[in-house]
Amino acid sequence: MTLSQLRTFALVVRLGSLRAAAAELGVSEPAVSAAVAALRAELGDPLFVRAGGGIAFTPGGRRLALHAEEIVGLAEQARREVAETVTATTSLRVVATADFAEHAADALLDAFTRRLPDCDVDLVVTAGDDLVDTLVRRAADVVLGPRPTLGPRPAGGGDGGLDAVPFLRYQRILVAAPDHPLHESASLGDALRQVWLTGPAGLEERSEEGRWLARQPLWPDLVRFPTETEALAAAREGDGVALALGHVVRMDLRHGTLVRLPLPGTPVQGLWYATVLGRGRASAAARALQEFVTAPGATAAMLTPPGAAPHTPRRQPVHVALWP
Repeated sequence: MTLSQLRTFALVVRLGSLRAAAAELGVSEPAVSAAVAALRAELGDPLFVRAGGGIAFTPGGRRLALHAEEIVGLAEQARREVAETVTATTSLRVVATADFAEHAADALLDAFTRRLPDCDVDLVVTAGDDLVDTLVRRAADVVLGPRPTLGPRPAGGGDGGLDAVPFLRYQRILVAAPDHPLHESASLGDALRQVWLTGPAGLEERSEEGRWLARQPLWPDLVRFPTETEALAAAREGDGVALALGHVVRMDLRHGTLVRLPLPGTPVQGLWYATVLGRGRASAAARALQEFVTAPGATAAMLTPPGAAPHTPRRQPVHVALWP
């Protein structure tokens, strides 16, 4: 079996179809079929069968998928590490949830790259449900956000576990414009019937605030904005309420441009984690960032309001992208 065949099969599993894998790879569907057929012949296992308009993987196919993802990830990691010996720089792939990326990631990574100026950081934004997948596939070195958990995986899958370090506690409070009708008294039922303004990820179920809301009798109507900053601007205009990070709206509350609604059950306490692959499989740069996030200087940087501290361009850029 070849690396190309394993990469192709891993994509078929992740995307759920040969056609989607072919489109992702930029090849024809027969080329994908040929790669899978070669693996079937070598392993003596059909790997998957057609079922219900889609494909269902055999036990052997599911086991191969786990190994294929890791082998492809290891090959990419080896390629990067060899390149680093030539360029004398270290690369670090960081994946974060949208809320952390917007409010804390830039300040954190700015401070980190000052400490480690030869580290070139790529920051990718993804959903909380995808954090584990990016680590297991070695598409990320570190993930920042709610604590990711490994789902059920076949014995011998070789995931090696995760190493999660908590580093920043936060509070979510419900805020609205000063003339909002719930300003004086906010019952849970009345609040849940309001329009809730959120960032692009909504209220993710894996976050503490998402789990808290899932326990309530009603899920509110969510209006998503490209950023939480835009959602808060709409809240100031009276377009709805927002479950905002307390330290982000501190100045709004002080100046009266937003008010806190006295909603039972709030503030919602949350915790962000820096997570890497366990059992010694994390890179030195990933471990360095995981250690750095707990330092007082990192915490101060993340909690500093935007524009409150002087900005000096870092030596190495942090590249930001959205996960497809």
